[in-house]
Amino acid sequence: MTAAPADIQAAAAPTESVRPADPWYPLRRTLEAIAAPLAALCLAAIVFSVFLLAMGQSPAEFIDLIWRGAFGSWFSLQNTLQRAAPLFLTALCVALPAQIGLVVIGGEGALVLGGLAATVVALPMLSLPQPIILLAMGIAGAAAGAFWIGITGWLRAKRGVNETIVSLVMAYIGIALFNHLVEGPLRDPSSLNKPSTFGIGDENMLGTIPGLDLHPGLPLGILACVLVWVLITRTSLGFSIRVTGGNLRAAQLQGLAVDRLMILVCALGGACAGLAGMIEVAAVQGNANASLNAGYGYTGILIAFLARHNPIAIIPMAVLLGGIGAAGGLLQRRMDLPDATVLVLEGLIFVFILASETLFGRIAWFQPRASS
Repeated sequence: MTAAPADIQAAAAPTESVRPADPWYPLRRTLEAIAAPLAALCLAAIVFSVFLLAMGQSPAEFIDLIWRGAFGSWFSLQNTLQRAAPLFLTALCVALPAQIGLVVIGGEGALVLGGLAATVVALPMLSLPQPIILLAMGIAGAAAGAFWIGITGWLRAKRGVNETIVSLVMAYIGIALFNHLVEGPLRDPSSLNKPSTFGIGDENMLGTIPGLDLHPGLPLGILACVLVWVLITRTSLGFSIRVTGGNLRAAQLQGLAVDRLMILVCALGGACAGLAGMIEVAAVQGNANASLNAGYGYTGILIAFLARHNPIAIIPMAVLLGGIGAAGGLLQRRMDLPDATVLVLEGLIFVFILASETLFGRIAWFQPRASS
């Protein structure tokens, strides 16, 4: 690639030129990135407290039960981490395309189709050694997710179709296709009350991490977040992605393959979501069934925005949202609250996160200052 490095650098990080004049600006910019989601969480908590008071419930008791149900004991913590495992990967399905300026929200469809593809590939191979089966499942799940979200990237790059609308519609199509296949051609006749495919067998399931009641999806999800961070911040491909996301016109002028980059990041994000579906089948469900459609893809959208699409920041945010989900059962038992109450809280968080995005670059204290 032949390009003018100074021009590309300016497009990828247009604020770099102010650093010598304002040495404290990088710190303030970091504080702004941290303060925005924290403020959104606090405001969502205040509004949700008013909601609880209107229902005759105690916000203090709600917070106490959330803490106890998510982090208050070793059992609770393990349950939280178990729920967080697929969220790392579904959040990456949003965060990766966001690096190039795309808003992709179709991770739920990629997850269920990834789980289904992994199951279908495994069934004819059950006589083979477990490592081979799991490897084939992982490849099939990632490929299915990559193909499904890759369609969104292709339509955006080649036809100019809005990626947000396409990815949402593709998610609904993917879920409908999944339900049709699981309840129809691929259904195990013995699955009466809960339609599902044939199982992959207990001997082919992923085991738990030694000493912990956690499946390997947790370290794999964390590793994926770290690898994506390295890809985006430490490689020439990641630099090209950031240039395109920072200034599409400048990237085109420098001769970058913008269309290919869009398709690539969408496919990589979809592969992450598809891999999450495979892990859910191989570590939790044992087959493809309706439990795969548990909302992990939609929660991943919230996590990615909370983390401001930073792959490393996704890790604590996924644990936080996983903890809120893990405490749902305790809230139902102790406070007699419906299961949708947690969804109300997550919805409020998402609304305030979106609102906080409008404040970036508008608060004077966080902006670069001229040298005195």
